[in-house]
Amino acid sequence: MNSTQTRSRNVHIYLESNPNPNSLKFVANFMLLPDGESYDFPDAASAEHAPLAKELFALEHVERVFYMSNFVTVTKSEKAEWAEIQETIKQHIKQHLEDEKPILAPEAFAEDHDDAGEDDETVIKIKSILDEYIRPAVEQDGGAISFHSFREGIVKVLLQGSCSGCPSSTITLKAGIENLLKTMVPEVQGVEAEGV
Repeated sequence: MNSTQTRSRNVHIYLESNPNPNSLKFVANFMLLPDGESYDFPDAASAEHAPLAKELFALEHVERVFYMSNFVTVTKSEKAEWAEIQETIKQHIKQHLEDEKPILAPEAFAEDHDDAGEDDETVIKIKSILDEYIRPAVEQDGGAISFHSFREGIVKVLLQGSCSGCPSSTITLKAGIENLLKTMVPEVQGVEAEGV
């Protein structure tokens, strides 16, 4: 090998499966986004300010792209098998990162993801439980969960990445998240997914 040959970044990508059989996690050996930030692209139109996601949507059978921490979760159409497409997707992500191309355009950061207003004590408690107990497990599976609202005893959450459209997400929502929140926050009567 020629010693003058240089790549700006040494990128390793490994794959992780998750409970959604149509989603696969492509994990990089470095952080892609600051901790706690995530971006969900449910379709090609939503990826206008996300160059990597836009390129992935151009590949056959890619239906959804999600960025978080050090991974990209890709959801495929049911028509394709992972064995047929995963290597193409992996190499595309690897090349994009090796070339040090941005995964987000500066315009993407202009969008404000924070809620306006102050939270009451119950909402603070709910958010704390989501952050401490639930978010790490959901991230492990290639997805994200975030607080949406709390009204009349019902907590609404947003499920993103591999959780969106996952057959087991309803079970996780009801058996896991709802039970935990009801136990730890007596004001909670139920949990629902928003926008799924």
